[in-house]
Order: sequence, then structure tokens, then C-alpha cells
Amino acid sequence: MSRPAQRPLALMLMGPTATGKTAAVIELAQHVPLEIISVDSAMVYRGLDIGTAKPPLAERAGVTHHLIDIRDPVEIYSAGEFRRDALGLMDEIGGRGRLPVLVGGTMLYFNVLLHGLADLPEANAEIRRSLDDQAERVGWPAMHRRLVEIDPDAAAKIRENDAQRIQRALEVFEISGRTISSFHRKTATEPAADFLRIALWPEDRERLARKIGERFDQMMAQGLLAEVETLYERDELHADLPAMRSVGYRQLWQHLAGETDLEQAVEDAKVATRHLAKRQLTWLRADEDVNRVPALEESRLAPINRLLERWLENQR
Repeated sequence: MSRPAQRPLALMLMGPTATGKTAAVIELAQHVPLEIISVDSAMVYRGLDIGTAKPPLAERAGVTHHLIDIRDPVEIYSAGEFRRDALGLMDEIGGRGRLPVLVGGTMLYFNVLLHGLADLPEANAEIRRSLDDQAERVGWPAMHRRLVEIDPDAAAKIRENDAQRIQRALEVFEISGRTISSFHRKTATEPAADFLRIALWPEDRERLARKIGERFDQMMAQGLLAEVETLYERDELHADLPAMRSVGYRQLWQHLAGETDLEQAVEDAKVATRHLAKRQLTWLRADEDVNRVPALEESRLAPINRLLERWLENQR
């Protein structure tokens, strides 16, 4: 099968949280020359280590990782920036004769690589400040209800406390007079590369739920609360920043702010992580081109290797 010469080859290794994606690709690296591009909206931030299950430095020294620790938590890293950075890295890695492997669970990032990015208006600082002031008075759920009236399609995909996405949708409408959904409907659908899409798939959902709980308990034992305390003590950080809204960090931040006790915060974090896994699975189910590999089995490397070998042969 022929392919356009300008389109790089890349493997997407996807799956819900706690299915061992990083461990699987590290194992794959023993057999295939590759470099890892992290597809994780929280791993981009420095200081968010334990709660993101960030690969340790020793592991990153053995296999090259990209898009980890590239932003301070006070900054925002957008899907558009990810697309630009990932495409550049895929070209560079392919030029070195290695396979780019995109690994993670941020489905929005995978989506912009597969389907492009809407040509949205540039951000407007004055409008954002106005929306922040309004949200300060009425709360983000009320702002979400306003979005339901303006753009029900977008509102249906955005949680009522997702301040960043609610603000952006309202901002786009105020700038352009058009809904953000209308921009997304015009998005290009041509993938940015030739991708093999593999998902580590948990056949046993109860087992995955147990693993999620056990993993969070392990993170707490490793010092996650102290990690969040260090972030909480920084004057420039606050609860509405994307970094601080990451699962686990948000709930422990609420505890440190006196909103919940520690036991409740831990339970809330586990529930939020299970909900995240459910959303990730919903997204993956909708993609008919995803190859499923049992996530919680020790023998997962063999089917990944077979899929990869067959796919690479077809690209020649």
C-alpha cells in the first residue's frame, strides 16, 4: 500500500487511565527503535509528577520521551500547541529512522491529530477577564447554563465546572457571533500522519476500578499530598488553572483549601478517575479503526508486535 511521502508514520497507543500504556511501550522499545511522545495534558507540567504517574528520569534516560515537563503549572498548554509540537516531533523522530509512538489518555489531543483543529478566533484578554468576573459572581455552572442556551451542542460535551472550555466557548461567541460548534463542524478531517491506532482495552471493568483505587493509594503513599501542598503554597497558582484541575490534584487542592477532609478528597479523586476512564472508553468505542489489545494481560506485547509488523509491512 502506498502513502504520501510527506506523511509520517506513527503508532498511537491509547487506552483509559491505569491500563499500563507507558509500561507497554517501554517493553516495546526493547524490540523496536522508537521515541515516545506523551499525549497527556497533565504530564506537560513541571511539578506534577506523582499524580500523573510521570515516568521517572531513569526510565526517560533509557527511552527518549517528549512533551513532558515543558510548561510551568501557571501556564496553559493548548490542544493547538500540542498538535504543532507533536507533528514537528514526528517528522524529527522519523528522520532519525525511529518510530514515533504517541502514548497517553488525553483523547482531545489524539482527536486534533486525527481530525485537525478548528480555525478559531484568537483569544481576547479583555473578554476573558469579563467572563472571569462574571463567573466569580455567579459560578461556572451558571456560565455553563448560558452556554446551553447559546450552543447546546458544545455545552453537551463540556462539564458544568470545566471553566477553561466554558470560557473559550463563550469567548468565541462574543468575538465572532458564531458558536464554537460551527467552527468545529468545518474542521478538516484528513489525519496529520499515517497512524496505527492501538488501544489497551480493559475487558474487566471491575478489575480496572480496583486498579484505579490501588494506584491512587500508592500515589498517596509515595507523597502525592506533599506534592500538591508544594503547588498550593505558590501564590501564583489557583484552582482554576488547567494544571490544578487535573484529576487527583483538584480533589487534594480542595482538601488543602478546607473544603473537604482528606478521606473524602481521596475518595473523590478515585471516583473522578473512574469517571475519566469511562469517558476515555466512550471516545475509543466510537473509533472503528482502533485495534483493541487486552490491557490487563501479561501477554499484551505479542499482539501489539503482530499488529505493528503487519501495519509496517503494508506501508512499504
